Amino acid sequence: MRCPFCEDVDTRVVDSRLGSDGDQVRRRRECQNSKCGMRFTTFESAELAPPTVIKNDGSRQAFDEVRLRKGFKRALEKRPVETEKVNDAIERIRRRMIKSGDREVASNDIGTWVMDELRNLDDVGYIRFASVYRRFQDVNAFREMVEKLEKETMLGNDMQMQLLTGDDQDPLRKEYKKSLAKNSSDES
Repeated sequence: MRCPFCEDVDTRVVDSRLGSDGDQVRRRRECQNSKCGMRFTTFESAELAPPTVIKNDGSRQAFDEVRLRKGFKRALEKRPVETEKVNDAIERIRRRMIKSGDREVASNDIGTWVMDELRNLDDVGYIRFASVYRRFQDVNAFREMVEKLEKETMLGNDMQMQLLTGDDQDPLRKEYKKSLAKNSSDES
């Protein structure tokens, strides 16, 4: 590997580690040029080509991660969502496409996956994206989507409350409390 500082081709690996998700190898390298000696980090991962996207009009085009990222950025503009969480969501969509094993994927499927990810990231971003993706024609369609989201959120809150205050012998409750404890310890 060429040194990014002096462009010498003589470098050596000092340390190798698996990345956090296990799909990547992180390598610390050191330039062997006696005048440079700088260290730098490289990442190695399998290069898997995502499938071709079939557009609504039947045309086909290569999957464009930049375009996907722009869609997330537009939906989440001025929203308190960490870049890392957006990156993780995009990576989950990319993996989902690759794991499907299909050579082609419909743009509608990708849009649905984006909505699923946005629903988990931010309600406002989800509604923004849905309003464009579902092509809301009037305020009523928008209102219906917001009401549906509120209903789902209330059901989710009821389930959380039940899990927090329910029977200590309930295995689902035990698992929920364990995940809460893990999340709070990860944040500290």
